[in-house]
Formats: sequence, structure tokens, C-alpha cells
Amino acid sequence: MSTASDVRSAVTTAHSDKPVPLGKGDRKFTIVAHIVLTIWAIIVVLPLLWVFLSSWKTTGEIFQSPLALPQHWSFDNYIKAWTDSNIGRYMLNSVIVVTVSLVIVMILGSAAAYSLARYPFPGSGIVYYLILAGLTFPVFLAIVPLFFVLKNLGLLNTLPGLIATYVAFAFPFTVFFLYPFFRALPEEIAEAAELDGAGEWRIFAQVMLPMAKPGIIAIAIFNFLGLWNQFLLPVALNTDESNYVLSQGMARFASQAGYAVDFGQLFAAVVITIAPVLAVYIFTQRQLQGSLSQGTMK
Repeated sequence: MSTASDVRSAVTTAHSDKPVPLGKGDRKFTIVAHIVLTIWAIIVVLPLLWVFLSSWKTTGEIFQSPLALPQHWSFDNYIKAWTDSNIGRYMLNSVIVVTVSLVIVMILGSAAAYSLARYPFPGSGIVYYLILAGLTFPVFLAIVPLFFVLKNLGLLNTLPGLIATYVAFAFPFTVFFLYPFFRALPEEIAEAAELDGAGEWRIFAQVMLPMAKPGIIAIAIFNFLGLWNQFLLPVALNTDESNYVLSQGMARFASQAGYAVDFGQLFAAVVITIAPVLAVYIFTQRQLQGSLSQGTMK
């Protein structure tokens, strides 16, 4: 049987779970915020929707009725964009480069962040800030030195050279992002695993790394988006057409058309290009939001 104190605690809990009513100032701020976000969503969504609808039209339809629905829904533009402009090869190169770069930078970045956060040593602070200094270095200033370094190593105009460059530029941000996650993890759990006989690598891989999963997921998504949309590095360091990534292929496709542009085919290529990014965002947005919210609570 429940006692009077149990009843009072249940009532108190029920009342505490009720949402706190918004004040007048909070209500105004919420309304303004929703209006601004709605306008921003319209600004972002409408061009994407227009590009998608235009990708099903012919060039004549686009100029005659740019805002109307396509008269005939056909995959011809997508087939031509995939075959005539080698989008398939460029996308495969992008998938290879981004996937391999992402795996390498996540392994190296998480290991470096964990070591600096959990095992301080003389000069570890200097090492950490030297890594962070890479975030302040403009990419375009490194193009010429990178060109000669890759040329001397025999990696110029190759996918491995592009992968190494991607890893180098994504590494500082990965360490910067994961460092506070590893710093916030409880030391007692690592000590308990050590008492059970786990070695340092096992503690890192099987205990601490899963606990930092929110940060791992978030930085993996950020790195994927940044590497997929990279344009300057591949243009400067990869001039072999067989090794073009998707951003280079799209630029080449648009420039070769000249004045006789098949806009329907061009918009179809754009849709193919942005489809992987949209898919990744749609399927990972909940994980990203959860990861960031858990990270702020640490």
C-alpha cells in the first residue's frame, strides 16, 4: 500500500512534469524565431525544388514556363547526365576519396584527441594548440607547397594524394571537436576497466570510444559534408580527368557546354550531385541533433 508521502511525491512529480508557461517576452521571441526560420526554410527549399522540377524539363520548357510543372516526366535528362558527362565515374571517385579519408581521419583524430585529453605529458598543451593552429591556416595559402610536396612524393594527380590532403585538413577540426568529449568522460570507468585486466588500447576501443559516440557521430557528419563539397583542393592538385571527383566533374560539365547548354541535363546532374548530401543529412539529422544535445550536457 502506498503511504501519504508516496502520494505527495507522485503529485509533486506530476506537477513538475507540466511545461512551464511562456512569459510574454518568451512568447514574442518564439513567434519571431518561427517567422525567421520559416522565411529561411522557404529561401533554401524553393531553389532546390525549382532545380528538381527543371531537371525533368527540356531547355525550351524551362525558358517558356520556368515555374510550371514538366509536361512529360522522363528520365532522359538523368540518363544523359549520367552517361554523357561521366557523372558516374566522378561520383565513384568522390565516394572512394571521401570514404577512405573519413575513416582515416576519424581513427587518427579520435586517437590523438583521446591521448591528449586522457594522458597529459610535458608539452601536450603545446602539441594540442599546434594542431589547432591548422584551423587558422587558409587553404589557398597551402596550395603551392602541397603541389610540390605531392609531386615529389609521386602522389600528384592521384586519388591517394587527394586522400592524404583531405585527411590533413580535416584532422585539426576532428581533434578540436573530440577533445572536450574525451575530457568529460569519467576516469573511474577507465580505472575499473584497467582493474579488470583491459589494456590501454582495449580501454580506448571498447570502453571510452563508445562513450564518446555522440561526438564521433557529429564530427563524422561534419567531415563528410565538408569533404564531399571540397572544390579548391581537387582542382589544384588533381588535373587527371580519370581521377576527377564530383565537384570537378560538375565544373567541367558546365564549362564544356559553352553557350549551347542543355539546362535540363545540367539540372539533372546537379540533382545527382546533391542527392548523396541530402540523403546523409535526412538519415542522420536525428543522430546529429542527439549528439550535439548530449555533448552540451556533458
